[in-house]
Amino acid sequence: MSIKLNRRDFLATTAAAGVTSACSQTAPVTESAAVETVAASIPKRILGRTGANVSILAFGGGSRFGMYEKDEDAIAAVNEAIDSGINYLDTAMAYGDGLSQKRYGEVMKTRRSEVFLATKVPYRNYDKAMQEMERSLKDLQTDHVDLLHIHSLLKMDDLEEIEKPDGVLKAVYKIRDEGMARFIGITSHTDAETMKAAIERHDFNCLQMALNPATHALPWGTAGGFEDLVLPVAREKGMGILAMKIVGQDHLIGSEEGKASIRDLLFYDMSLPVASCVVGMPTVEMLRENIALAREFKPLNEAEMQGLRDQVQPSVAAYNRFMRHHNDECHA
Repeated sequence: MSIKLNRRDFLATTAAAGVTSACSQTAPVTESAAVETVAASIPKRILGRTGANVSILAFGGGSRFGMYEKDEDAIAAVNEAIDSGINYLDTAMAYGDGLSQKRYGEVMKTRRSEVFLATKVPYRNYDKAMQEMERSLKDLQTDHVDLLHIHSLLKMDDLEEIEKPDGVLKAVYKIRDEGMARFIGITSHTDAETMKAAIERHDFNCLQMALNPATHALPWGTAGGFEDLVLPVAREKGMGILAMKIVGQDHLIGSEEGKASIRDLLFYDMSLPVASCVVGMPTVEMLRENIALAREFKPLNEAEMQGLRDQVQPSVAAYNRFMRHHNDECHA
């Protein structure tokens, strides 16, 4: 069924932080093209200078994807996500010791051309990273991924490991040069100052970071500060920006004091200048709910954004303590 949008609705759908201009050096999407995209499916945005057009809701392949007990149920969920308009799929070598990638591979062998596929390398050593990239492509049943991230940047000493002559940074550059990945990036939910240093120093196309109402402007060196410290630098560089930890590993979602609804938390992140929000969806019911929310998204104004920051404030300390020790199943 076709959905008609007036100009006000069109602007509300596409204005959430100007992703086709502020986050990209490609030509802006025309009004007619944008309306057609919204009418057809989940809204899409340009992933920075990559030029890729990705759904504002991404399917997360992390620990929540591992909650599907049966492979066939997990594979069916990925297929339903694609059928519903999600075209950004996020996974990592470390998720389920390769299980997430293998499940994705069962879908990719027939639907690779329909999606933007991202995975992550957790290793800090050049040789290990190159070796595991070959395994990763085999598990994913493809000859390349669209985006390869260095997984879960920690503190400055971790960045120094990554930057060593035999470190993973050298590997991801080579992987991009050889076409095993079209683009490269880096992820973090740990330290905003270190993430800022990493993207200032190096030639990453994209970044993925923790963004939610609790990460706005906490003191540097905690799980916060990404929105205030890192986001402006990423935008200035025209990077493709991806949000994660939307519900703060469940520390921010709920109806009690200090919590917010999934709708509010999703809309908060989608109102930031990000291309897509990576969300783990461990049940088909949750997948369908989030798809419906993405389709009805309207950007929050600054007063509403600040209201959500204030609302979750009682949960910020617990969230911050948890994230200090949360490692996304990474390996050294």
